[in-house]
Amino acid sequence: MIYLLLSLLILTFAGILSYKDYRISLILSFLLLFVSLELGGISMLICFLALLNILSLVAIRRNQISGVDYAMVGLMTIATIYSFITSDIAELLALFVVVSVPTYLIIMVDEGKLNVDTGIKYIAFMVIATVLFIIGAVVLYLGYGYQNSALYFFGLVLLLMGLALEVGIAPLHEWVPDVFANANPISVSIIASIAKFVPFIVALKILMITATELTSSALLIFAVVSAISMFAGNIGALTTQNPARILGYSTVANMGYILAAFVAITASKDLVYYAIAGALLQLFVNAFGKVGFFNAIKGGTWTASSYILSFSFIGLPPLMGFWGKFFIIYALVFSNYLWLAILLVLNSAISVPYYLRLVRVTKVNVPNMLTNTVASITAIVMFITLFPPTWFVDLVAEVFK
Repeated sequence: MIYLLLSLLILTFAGILSYKDYRISLILSFLLLFVSLELGGISMLICFLALLNILSLVAIRRNQISGVDYAMVGLMTIATIYSFITSDIAELLALFVVVSVPTYLIIMVDEGKLNVDTGIKYIAFMVIATVLFIIGAVVLYLGYGYQNSALYFFGLVLLLMGLALEVGIAPLHEWVPDVFANANPISVSIIASIAKFVPFIVALKILMITATELTSSALLIFAVVSAISMFAGNIGALTTQNPARILGYSTVANMGYILAAFVAITASKDLVYYAIAGALLQLFVNAFGKVGFFNAIKGGTWTASSYILSFSFIGLPPLMGFWGKFFIIYALVFSNYLWLAILLVLNSAISVPYYLRLVRVTKVNVPNMLTNTVASITAIVMFITLFPPTWFVDLVAEVFK
């Protein structure tokens, strides 16, 4: 907690000084995240992702909040790391807000004038999502405490609705393709990557803390919504040509894959760990992949990098995307959700054409050096699971024990 407060003070100081020189905020944010790398494990991957987010922002450094944007990414990163550490519901909900609010400004950042129209649309949905999520969590906890099944179920539904709006799970996903297509690609790469972790981690921990006999049957709703999101995202991506909209619908599908892991949280401990490991790996695939592809949209990248990112999204072994989906499928099959596992495999096959199309539509003859570097690094990250990532399952077991 002391580290979190100290980090917040440093980032606030960096944001204030950035009005004098944006490089002050850039350097302080980088140093803070480099120090955070020493935390190891999952936190190291989170910090590395944030470093790429900050590096990407250099491509649009002549924006209206240059310097403050670096500090906000650092703030979101520290909050994300702390969400893995704490199990206090009040702190988890506070972290949810801490990660969500900075995106209200980041989404409007653009070269030239602020993208106000897109920002207003995004903020409207996010405010509703935050209210639903927090009320849902409180009602869910009250239902758990008073052993009131109706109250518990109502809170669960509100929590799911808030989560769906926040991260873009169908059928509450309409804002995603529009915002992705109209905002600056670099700004979108941040809300599509680092901002996705905390909502899922907070929802997962709240469900695990408040788990009752009713939870197992209520999780069927999560399974159905997950399937809807997979199909809505993949079919939507198949029917559009705009690369940013394709990535928007891809996000909807990926959020569906991740939500599928939630149905295993009441299974045996080993299955729960595999489910969470799969969900986190899929979150990292989505995060690094979106950073890579949106940088490619902004300034281009090598074709080889685009192919690697596409193959990882599809789930080609031994890339990270394969193991994320494999762990989720494994947990689903042994949690008696074979039908959902089959739908996940089917949707992975459906996604092949549009991910390969992304390679073609993002191809440029001479890529920008910065965006090419960032996209290439994200492609290399997909190989960290070259050998079966049982080490990642062990990390998850240590965090969620």
